[in-house]
Amino acid sequence: MPHDISLESRISTEDLTVAIESAEAALRNRQQPDGHWVFELEADATIPAEYVLLEHYLDRVDPELQSKIGVYLRRIQGEHGGWPLYYGGDLNISASVKAYFALKAIGDDADAPHMVRARAAILAAGGAERTNVFTRIQLALFGVVPWRAVPVMPVEIMGLPRWFPFHLLKVSYWSRTVVVPLLVLMALKPRARNPKGVSIAELFVTPAEEVTDWIRGPYRNGWGRFFKVVDSVMQRAEPRFPKNRRQRHIEAAVRWVGERLNGEDGLGAIYPAMANTVMMFDALGYPPEHPDAAVAWLSVRNLVTDKGEEAYAQPCFSPIWDTGLAAHAMVEANGPGTAELEEACAWLKGRQITEVRGDWAEMKPDVPPGGWAFQYNNDFYPDVDDTAMVAMLLHRNGAPEHAASVELARHWVIGMQSRNGGWGAFDADNSHDFLNHIPFADHGALLDPPTADVTARCVSFLGQLGHVEDAPVIARAIAYLRMDQEEAGCWFGRWGTNYIYGTWSVLCALNAAGVPHDEPMIRRAVNWLLAKQRPEGGWGEDCASFEGAPPGEFTQSLPSQTAWAVLGLMAAGEADHEAVARGIAWLTSQQKTDGEWDEAPYNAVGFPRVFYLRYHGYRLFFPLLAMARYRNLQQGNSRQVSWGF
Repeated sequence: MPHDISLESRISTEDLTVAIESAEAALRNRQQPDGHWVFELEADATIPAEYVLLEHYLDRVDPELQSKIGVYLRRIQGEHGGWPLYYGGDLNISASVKAYFALKAIGDDADAPHMVRARAAILAAGGAERTNVFTRIQLALFGVVPWRAVPVMPVEIMGLPRWFPFHLLKVSYWSRTVVVPLLVLMALKPRARNPKGVSIAELFVTPAEEVTDWIRGPYRNGWGRFFKVVDSVMQRAEPRFPKNRRQRHIEAAVRWVGERLNGEDGLGAIYPAMANTVMMFDALGYPPEHPDAAVAWLSVRNLVTDKGEEAYAQPCFSPIWDTGLAAHAMVEANGPGTAELEEACAWLKGRQITEVRGDWAEMKPDVPPGGWAFQYNNDFYPDVDDTAMVAMLLHRNGAPEHAASVELARHWVIGMQSRNGGWGAFDADNSHDFLNHIPFADHGALLDPPTADVTARCVSFLGQLGHVEDAPVIARAIAYLRMDQEEAGCWFGRWGTNYIYGTWSVLCALNAAGVPHDEPMIRRAVNWLLAKQRPEGGWGEDCASFEGAPPGEFTQSLPSQTAWAVLGLMAAGEADHEAVARGIAWLTSQQKTDGEWDEAPYNAVGFPRVFYLRYHGYRLFFPLLAMARYRNLQQGNSRQVSWGF
């Protein structure tokens, strides 16, 4: 049970020390023998449902595992009858159709109460014909819908010149890795083996063969209507494309995948790309024992998380991110140089990507490598967010043997800055917005443009290093952040939930860059955070804020959100503010006897309005970081935060 600590006064030094020591011990106990941390990364019903269907596509069904996934899918069904994209969210039609399809494939009776509720909710929401493009592709592979239900994405894309309006390098890394094997599938149009012959015709308001408006608005602007016309032309033209040329482009796609196959970590190290690769090799006739087919299947199986009575598939692993964040909390709690930190830093250093082999280098050929990926191994796709965060840790821990790694990271991060002064996650200047309006991109997340939170991490890193020659780079970034601030005073958090996350990130960056705390944009952000504090002393934000709900608000306070808010306020010079004291007191009041916190709501996002994430580690390391920083500032001679993170 949580400690009973009054929120009417500041927590005592003794109680705060006990809370920090308990949290630090809990986090230390979760460190892996080789020095790294890794926590579960959970999405919605989509990934485990897709995994179930993948086994049925291949006729490689594991009944025991599927039964456990069924337990998981039934547990997370919403009260509305369907499945949401995040904890407590509204029904999402695509996730709900996939979950229903998966449960039916597992063997659930269509007349079972939970299936009846799901079916009614799906039909009330417009039926399976109103699912998104990726869901309709899955249904087409099973013969549930005709291929005309899917926008045309010809495999001839592989041969387009870079100057062409659509090119693989003009979309994000995740889009590239998902799309290329999918192009082969869409060219070959294979049919799932589907050994049980499962169908979901009952989920359609209009029978699938009678639907005439698979691709329809509302369109976000005129580009959408234009591309709808282009798709209509392509639907008629694609069957007439020369077969010999098509075969050459299929071979080009297979070579592209093979170059980036990434061993048992998988193409792009993300589930959708890995699953598409498995189906691509199968459609091409590769036997299961073929080395490429076997390792692709292993990469998918590695993501299955068996928890005993239930199981699900993670979208990817997050060890670099988790290790960096956990280690930042540990160094705040105990200072640099501890055995745990040395082990973590050594593990991280060994995963720095120092060879030029990534897609990013095609756009930035003169930039030397030096980044980190998010996953265990993903050398083609390092990201600047992880790189800045890890390099800040190595710099702060202070070991001389890490200086060269920090310098490599510095040059790579600077080289990846976009022309507008900001940073995207994986690519520079990946801002061809018109591509988000092609029918295939109905999720609106085809690109990787600069964002405030990633830009903030880079500014924090460069500001922490303090190289005078980096001042122009930082100045351009601050100008971008100033421009990107919301009218209310907050910043949008692209990779975390949401405005609290973005505002915390930017306030840390502005502090690290030496922007005075009385600067108007900082005061507006502080006032916004203060206004969003809940009566019990914490902060919380609903994932629905990505969909237009009020920023920075939720029905309850959350450990990670509260930690972000107080860290942001402390970075803005408000360590002595009563709101910070109350936030810290709330965190300690919610800490369990094992030193950890509970947090069921999701705390991050993959694609706003499409795909959300729950980092299971956030509830541990962010509260520890916030409490330890508060203690250090209260006990020190200055209230100035000295570090970027």
